[in-house]
Amino acid sequence: MSSLNHTISFSVDFTSLGDFFIFIYHTVFATCAALLAGSVVLGILCTRALRQQNRFIFMLNTSISDTLTGFSVYYLGLFDVQEGYPSRNSTFYILPSFLGVNVMTFLFAQFDRYLAVGHPFFYTRFITHWFVIACCVFCWVYTYLILTIQNVLPIAQAVKLSAFGIMTLQIIVVIQVLLTIKLYIIAKHQLGREAPSPERDCKKESLRLIVFVVICFLSLWCPSFVNIMVRYLSNGGLRFRNEATNVFAIMARFNALSTSALYIWGSPALRTAVWSTVWKRVCTPCHIRTTRFMHTLIFLHKSVFCNS
Repeated sequence: MSSLNHTISFSVDFTSLGDFFIFIYHTVFATCAALLAGSVVLGILCTRALRQQNRFIFMLNTSISDTLTGFSVYYLGLFDVQEGYPSRNSTFYILPSFLGVNVMTFLFAQFDRYLAVGHPFFYTRFITHWFVIACCVFCWVYTYLILTIQNVLPIAQAVKLSAFGIMTLQIIVVIQVLLTIKLYIIAKHQLGREAPSPERDCKKESLRLIVFVVICFLSLWCPSFVNIMVRYLSNGGLRFRNEATNVFAIMARFNALSTSALYIWGSPALRTAVWSTVWKRVCTPCHIRTTRFMHTLIFLHKSVFCNS
């Protein structure tokens, strides 16, 4: 009978300075990604004005995924885990698939911005708030339904389904690239001809933000995607000891931090909401306690000095 006390070893051996760096990096990254993306989630959920805008619903969906990705790094980055075939201490791709949710969410978000700016009448009439929420739910259901089917199939059939998934992702990436170019053209030329107004500025901000986010996401995620595709189609491609030392996977997971940072940088409304609903409430009590502590130390120092 196998032992129930199966112990999973750490991702590195701690025999070199590089091992310590990798372990510390994943610890710091997981914490920062979970805190930053989580603050975006809370900022949107706690601000009614943001919840009523479709583009912030897409931001909320990706930020939830990024928060979970941050927490997942505590396992994928700190322990000896290898996803894929063959696997070792695997999560059956449950944790890495958070990035797959983001891929589909960004695709819907790009279509949303294209219709909102290019076809406002159609957008106002048909793209309702609940329709956007349904699209976000679909991203989760589709991603994990395919993953569930893949995990219950025999390995030979699962590999074929995985190949189909890779082909689907190729199509999605091509569409995203074309939409990114189209949105950039709209932001630069079509909106440039409109008279200055708050509505035009809002459209321009939303287009610019989604273009930057998608470009950053694809730049960090595509190397991992290409490497996986090469490994499936041939015996080539780079192989790594585990997920913690997989450079391409590290780049892809970095989106969990960069996406939230770009959201906060590119949207003044979101930046204000995150500060007022999350960080202000956290920082103010800490600042008050620190100030009181410093005043107490100064008072004690003066008392001791005067008595002496």
